[in-house]
Amino acid sequence: MSRIKIMNTEIDNLTMRETLDYIDMLINRRVPSYVVTPNIDHIVQLETDVKLQKAYQKAALIITDGKPLIWISKYYKKPIKEKISGSDVFPLLCDMAAKRGYSIFLLGAAEGVAKRAAENLKKKYNGLNVCGTYSPKHGFEKDDKEINKIKENIKSAKPDILVVGLGCPKQEYFMYDYYQELNVPVSLGLGATIDFEAGIVKRAPKWIANSGFEWLYRITQDPKRLIKRYWKDIKSIIPIVRKYK
Repeated sequence: MSRIKIMNTEIDNLTMRETLDYIDMLINRRVPSYVVTPNIDHIVQLETDVKLQKAYQKAALIITDGKPLIWISKYYKKPIKEKISGSDVFPLLCDMAAKRGYSIFLLGAAEGVAKRAAENLKKKYNGLNVCGTYSPKHGFEKDDKEINKIKENIKSAKPDILVVGLGCPKQEYFMYDYYQELNVPVSLGLGATIDFEAGIVKRAPKWIANSGFEWLYRITQDPKRLIKRYWKDIKSIIPIVRKYK
């Protein structure tokens, strides 16, 4: 597997097909592991967040979530083969899981959303085994009782695949802290993917996503929360790109 250095992280330079094959290998290996999906927001946070840096270092797979990272890789003359957004890889992963009998647990989103996503997925992928869902309460990461409840639910379900949609850096922290204890063959930090599958948030049309402006479309979905975040990322990424050039 070809891993290249891009700014403050490394990227596994794979195609979508290679990514799915590698995840399949991780599932069959039966050793706990997790996948992270860097985008511009992750890169900005990685610059100063020591725990997030450690989480990335332990990841079994680091795949490119976002067209801007493709552009930056070309600027560095280290072209990344393909954009592999978590929300793009997830439907293909569900299809593979349904065909091969892998079970999936959904962790994240607001109350009831993960359950709704599971219902939609089971209708979409014949035979898909969503063995459990849980939407943790706000501030769960500071509540030991809630964390223990989450862990027990996952351990009882014994999934082959754990999808963690808690946003960065909470999902990366969770996987880094507990992946070995949970003993799930592969966990994936996939941000808003559970919301997408539940129909709570709409994904950008393919032509917008492929042009690299999915972030702009997402702002229209949740402007109050996202305008401030994206503006901070835009201001921060330019000096980071220059620093590592």
